[in-house]
Amino acid sequence: MRTVVFNQKGGVGKSTITVNLAAVGASRGRRTLVVDLDPSGNASRYLLGAEADTARTGAADLFEQSLKFSVRARPATDYVADTPFEALHLVAADARLDEMHAKLESRYKIYKLREALDELAEVYDDIWIDTPPALNFFSRSALIAARTCVIPFDCDEFSRRALYGLMASVDEIRADHNPGLEIGGIVVNQFQPRANLPQRTVQELVDEGLPVLQPYLSASVKIRESHERATPMAWLDPRHKLAEEFEALYDRLAEEDEGPRKGKAKR
Repeated sequence: MRTVVFNQKGGVGKSTITVNLAAVGASRGRRTLVVDLDPSGNASRYLLGAEADTARTGAADLFEQSLKFSVRARPATDYVADTPFEALHLVAADARLDEMHAKLESRYKIYKLREALDELAEVYDDIWIDTPPALNFFSRSALIAARTCVIPFDCDEFSRRALYGLMASVDEIRADHNPGLEIGGIVVNQFQPRANLPQRTVQELVDEGLPVLQPYLSASVKIRESHERATPMAWLDPRHKLAEEFEALYDRLAEEDEGPRKGKAKR
């Protein structure tokens, strides 16, 4: 799988979903890579804890290399860091990504990530890409590099309104740059089954025929502990309901990825 987790709205759980789905695959022995393209570095801190602030190399270095024509290109694996978790590796983010955004965009380095991930796909079974909450150079690079886009949705009206524009943006990227890109589905996050508004909002998406994935991810304070301890649910508490939901969601996405690509919905 080569999957980007993307939403232009912040606070919808992109990093949490990226890291925990990656952790499921890694916990099963699949060689797994997380690529963090968000300058805030939440996915990097989730996997490395405080050590994320001292990571020696990462996504910023990978992109910086593309700006230096006089320097011989290093292999993409040079930008990969180990994590404390077996089979799970990381291309870490830091604030320098924000600083180099304009230069990368002006020099049209939009395909450099895809080139790097094509190389890394020889090493990894699964690649998961976390993105900033904006349709900018880094999120477009990720959509161009990925095969599948997963969209987190946090059950409020603002998210619903943003969803349609987001899916139109994915359609545009597909048409202009990446004809193989597909929407793997909408991941409902922080779902409260006993609350009327989340139930109604999600059901309206289903009724409209949008690709809403099951299971929905439950709201749980356990995920806060997971963040604080820098330990994904697959290792923190694999029998927890939320950990089992991530497992089932991973299986659903893997099934979609392995199935016939022809005829899939391309909303």
